[in-house]
Amino acid sequence: MVKVEVEYCGVCNFSGQCHLLREFLLASSPDLDISCHKGRRGSFEVAIDGQLVHSKLSCLAFPQHASVLAQVQKAERGEPVEKVLEQPIKDCVVM
Repeated sequence: MVKVEVEYCGVCNFSGQCHLLREFLLASSPDLDISCHKGRRGSFEVAIDGQLVHSKLSCLAFPQHASVLAQVQKAERGEPVEKVLEQPIKDCVVM
């Protein structure tokens, strides 16, 4: 069974993003072990079987759900996982 762990920022209210990703992944792979837990400020870190595949702390973006699913499916086949693609940042305004 593939394990997906998501660390999210509770102060930033990213729990909704975590639950959206969780539901998306479970719709395609219902046997996944997915956990969402509060962590560091600004974080949205995704690990598959202990390997970090996405870090919002590093790239400032959320992961593309389909890209996370593709890596989960690789892990299910026993293949090595890679970093996932980021969602484009559209709503950011620098003042």
